[in-house]
Amino acid sequence: MFWIVGGRPIFQEAAKLWKWPWLVWFAGQLEHPVWHGFTVWDLIFPLFLFISGVAMPYSFARRLERGATKADLYRHAIVRGLALVALGMITNDKMSPLNFDWPNVRLPSVLGCIGMAYMAAAFIVLNTNLRGQFLWIAGILAGYWAALKFVPVPGYGAGDLQAGHTLSDYLDRLLIPGILLRQVRDPQGLLATVSAIATALAGATTGALLRNERLSGYRKTAVMVGAGVFCVGAGRLWDLNLPINKNLWSSSFVVYCAGWSLLALALFYLVIDVWGRTAWAFPFVVIGSNPILIYVAWEFVDFRATTHKLFDGALRRTGPYQPVLFACAVSLMVWLLLYVLYRRRIFLRV
Repeated sequence: MFWIVGGRPIFQEAAKLWKWPWLVWFAGQLEHPVWHGFTVWDLIFPLFLFISGVAMPYSFARRLERGATKADLYRHAIVRGLALVALGMITNDKMSPLNFDWPNVRLPSVLGCIGMAYMAAAFIVLNTNLRGQFLWIAGILAGYWAALKFVPVPGYGAGDLQAGHTLSDYLDRLLIPGILLRQVRDPQGLLATVSAIATALAGATTGALLRNERLSGYRKTAVMVGAGVFCVGAGRLWDLNLPINKNLWSSSFVVYCAGWSLLALALFYLVIDVWGRTAWAFPFVVIGSNPILIYVAWEFVDFRATTHKLFDGALRRTGPYQPVLFACAVSLMVWLLLYVLYRRRIFLRV
């Protein structure tokens, strides 16, 4: 969420100013590839969904301890999923969903994909054990791989993975009403959302590991690191046959992102939960406490215009540093809003 709410422009402007090689490289990593390939920016969306999955075992166990039934959990998952779909439609186009202009509405969205994948994964988690969840992950990934490689697409045949030619793109054009983000395809389409269920399930299995009281913190960290390294390597190997592609949410992309998500979580878990070093993380806790609210607010509130009005006078005298300082000021504005909400215990829960 830090990168989404303003962290990215800070590094991009810094790269333009100082032109340090590592900074230029990292700034380039904060853009999506056009089609095949992978950058750091590609990891944010699946990591968010992965962490949503990690929270499932904790959330479900807590609700059951408070007296909720399995039917209550089903209802919660359905309401949450559909609410995220609705919010996603609204953030896609601020007016069309509210005006019921359905031919011009884009139904797929980032929030919608998270909502539908979370809902499906929740039903699987509530009805299977860990072995069953791993079988679901394997089945989804193998089935999607086979569909992309061997199911023929009218006009293009089977196994054509060029943009707009894939089975995923064809089904989106055929079945999704309204408009698609890229006209002939949508990166949050139907099969991509099905594949994203595996990402949420990977998080859920990790959450089950973290809840295992028989394992020490160091043992849990070691398991996550080992699994992470394995998944990164497996994703790279699979890339030779099925390219890592966020637009398709390809099976290799799921495995590769799961690996990096495990490694990132292992690092933060070790530092925060095992070593108890928590003070440094407070600014990120503030941001992470209201992720859905700030994601939606970013689409409706012009934080940049507000920052211009408040800081332009002071920034005008900073010369070549103005773009970097302005990007920092925008992030500060967003953070201060989130801090006020955090202090007042105002959180948007979906």
